[in-house]
Amino acid sequence: MRFLPKSIDFFEIFNRVAANIVNAATLLVSLLENFDNIDARAKEIHECEQDGDVLTHDIMKSLNKTFITPIDREDLHALASRLDDILDLIWATADRLSVFKIQEPSTWAVKMSKDLLITIECVHKAIKTLKEKNYSHVQEYCIEINKLENRIDRSFRDALAHLFNEIKDPILIIKWKELYEHLEDASDKCEDVANVLEGIVLKHA
Repeated sequence: MRFLPKSIDFFEIFNRVAANIVNAATLLVSLLENFDNIDARAKEIHECEQDGDVLTHDIMKSLNKTFITPIDREDLHALASRLDDILDLIWATADRLSVFKIQEPSTWAVKMSKDLLITIECVHKAIKTLKEKNYSHVQEYCIEINKLENRIDRSFRDALAHLFNEIKDPILIIKWKELYEHLEDASDKCEDVANVLEGIVLKHA
């Protein structure tokens, strides 16, 4: 018996990963809404990103130690990678706000960050529901994630239109364009997570 691998609860690890991303997204919304102590707030988000790296490493290490997994190994790997991508982009947004020395928030950035938080909360709920094997609810959350991604995409296009039509400082345009792209890319990664989850549901439903 001592040679048998210890059972690993992948669903619990993924739940912790998703909860950590929700925390990082919440901190980003707070940063953009309050816009004070930027460096300190960005550092808090960086700590979430580092915690996420540890959890992702734990998942990858566990995959190498486990012969039998609750869902396909490649799906677990893809899910871990896509979730890590979301967190990396949240951190990149906070980091650029600090590095670029942005003086005031943008209405579009606040709106996009709030919608991103709602999207990530749906991701978290979908992952928790996956453990319960309530596949119809997982699909419902995935549909909502896709709708929210479309909403963020529309905000992204509107933000760019405002940026190029109203802002005269070319350096400021470059800075905000990159920030908007990070937020929009993060929502794309949420949709990628939804696609992985829908693939899992198709295999197991």
